[in-house]
Amino acid sequence: MRLEHGDEIPACIERFAAERGITAGHVILIGGIGSGQVVAGPQDSDQRPPQPMLLPVDSAHEVVGLGVLAPGPGGKPGLHIHAALGRSGQTMTGCLRPGVTTWLVGEAILYEITGAQAARLHDEQSGFALLEMGEGQAVAINLNAPAATSPR
Repeated sequence: MRLEHGDEIPACIERFAAERGITAGHVILIGGIGSGQVVAGPQDSDQRPPQPMLLPVDSAHEVVGLGVLAPGPGGKPGLHIHAALGRSGQTMTGCLRPGVTTWLVGEAILYEITGAQAARLHDEQSGFALLEMGEGQAVAINLNAPAATSPR
C-alpha cells in the first residue's frame, strides 16, 4: 500500500487491514516519517509497568520498519511496529506509536497470515498488549493470495 503525506502510523495500516478483513500478518515499511514520537526503551528497566522513553521526530527521516499485525480488543487488527529512522547520518530506533506521521510518501507491504489463532492480550505485569498464539497453532502465509489494491 502507499501511504500519503500526513498518514498516521500505525492507524492507517490497521485501517487498511480491517477494511480487507485481514487480522493477522507481517508488515514491512519503508519511506519517510515526518513527526511523532518513537519509544526508545523504558526509562527504568526494572520498573513495572515500564515508563517509556519517548524520542521526538520533528523533521523528515528515512524509515525502515517491521511489524506484526494481530487482533486486539474487539478483534480489530493491532499493529506492533519497530523501525529505524535516519537523518543526516544519525539514526534512532524504536517502536512507532500512534501519531507518527508519514512524510511525503511511505510504502508498506502487508503479508496476511491465514489460519492463525492469535490475539494481543493485556499483560498486567508489563502493561502491554502482548501477542498470544493458540496452543499448538500452526500458521501459514498465503503467498498465492490475490494482491491487495492500494487505498489510493
